Amino acid sequence: MCRHAAWLGAARPLAALINEPEHGLLKQSYAPRRQRYGMINADGYGMGWYEENPDPVRYRRAIPMWADANLPGLARIARSTCLLAAVRSATAGMPIEESATAPFTDGRWLLSHNGRVERDTVRDLADSAESACDAAWVAAAVFQRGHAGLGLGEALADVVVRAGEKDPGARLNLLACDGASIAATVWGDTLFHHRLHDGVLVASEPLDDLPGWQAVPERSLLTVTRDDVRVQPL
Repeated sequence: MCRHAAWLGAARPLAALINEPEHGLLKQSYAPRRQRYGMINADGYGMGWYEENPDPVRYRRAIPMWADANLPGLARIARSTCLLAAVRSATAGMPIEESATAPFTDGRWLLSHNGRVERDTVRDLADSAESACDAAWVAAAVFQRGHAGLGLGEALADVVVRAGEKDPGARLNLLACDGASIAATVWGDTLFHHRLHDGVLVASEPLDDLPGWQAVPERSLLTVTRDDVRVQPL
């Protein structure tokens, strides 16, 4: 499994997801509190954010988050109104390489997959992927639906439901953003959101112990815009 988090709202540094909160992704990389499968997320990490260019900036490494001496400085200065970051625990048999590490990207979309799925299940849903890992094929399937005209939430929901029907043991918690919205699915693991005065946090597990975190029900789609937070069944 993996852990991921995103922010939409007033400009914040990536550190707001990673090392500023008591239980940010840095802590979750070696001591997650709610992770149902696996105990450590040391197989890589990545983050994405939006600047003036329409497409996001992405930074990925195939090493543990705590092992990157450049991360604290980068996370402090990289700021955006839309952020996404993830730490990885690779599915057994999957490659450990940067191309297998979230976030995956296509155009304005960034995507992270927390879970596992049989690759043959998602290979039928996409033409190609940048890595042989299951998460890369999931991302490719979502992006292909985006090119076909589906919105961010619609694309996530279509892939998750189709893959989940073919692989009953799949865990398909997806988290994606496009610079103006966030969409996420809950299918086999935990997800929470927290509405603040200047935006919304979404994360696999709470980044702190402050009140206000709300669990998203199993088999649900969460969509977040500047004006609204919605949860609907898948």
